[in-house]
Amino acid sequence: MTRLSGAVRGVVAVLVALLTVTAASTTARADADPVAPADFVALRTVDPTILQEMRYFTPHNFVGERIDGYRQPICILTRPAAEALHKAQRKLLRQGYTLKVYDCYRPQRAVNHFVRWAENLNDERLKGEFYPNVDKSRLFDDGYIAAKSGHSRGSTMDLTIVKLPAAPTRPYVPGEPLVPCYAPQQQRFPDNSVDMGTGFDCFDTLAHTLDPRIQGQQRANRTLLKSTLEGLGFVNLAEEWWHYTFKPEPYPDTYFDFPVTARSLAQRY
Repeated sequence: MTRLSGAVRGVVAVLVALLTVTAASTTARADADPVAPADFVALRTVDPTILQEMRYFTPHNFVGERIDGYRQPICILTRPAAEALHKAQRKLLRQGYTLKVYDCYRPQRAVNHFVRWAENLNDERLKGEFYPNVDKSRLFDDGYIAAKSGHSRGSTMDLTIVKLPAAPTRPYVPGEPLVPCYAPQQQRFPDNSVDMGTGFDCFDTLAHTLDPRIQGQQRANRTLLKSTLEGLGFVNLAEEWWHYTFKPEPYPDTYFDFPVTARSLAQRY
């Protein structure tokens, strides 16, 4: 009887161990990050010549810190959008220019980060650069911040044009003096982009693509970007000269939340 009880206890112990492992495995799967659909790609695998300056991986953005979900400084897009961007790049390279992306796919958790920041009216670390003329309490009403973003659907990107050979862009130093994003190019934070009249993510009406106050070479630069992309199926957001969406979108109604990392693509397999 003692021997049998010992055997039973041994079996019970094994079962408990198996159940513990199974439960832990189930919990791990439940807690695991979502992964990208099969037709999402890293832009570098489609066109390694397009420059990438992924601003939300850095503190140089309107929030002033790295944004949730940006675990690597890489551009992820749906394959149709990436391939169309490759065609645009070939056109621009022949003219002595290259594209540079600031943001591509954006997870919903990043958008949620923007919303939390916008609701905290006391946090205005980067106001002097990105929204000097906008009262932070109006960011939702004026359309600068929203609970959903087309970037989360995977076919929208923020980008600019750089004259070749591309000069390096120095790193942003947190706490450095801020200059308004609409100041003359030689006074703004140094960016190797051609002069578009404002910096990227400038919360100001001067950033509207066809604002009549933008003339001369600045307007010509915006027009070059716009005409190149629109000829390949991209649609510009009129309020942001840098914002384009490839149409038709593979996922027009889906807002993804997998993190920006190569692992989000690799885990599909």
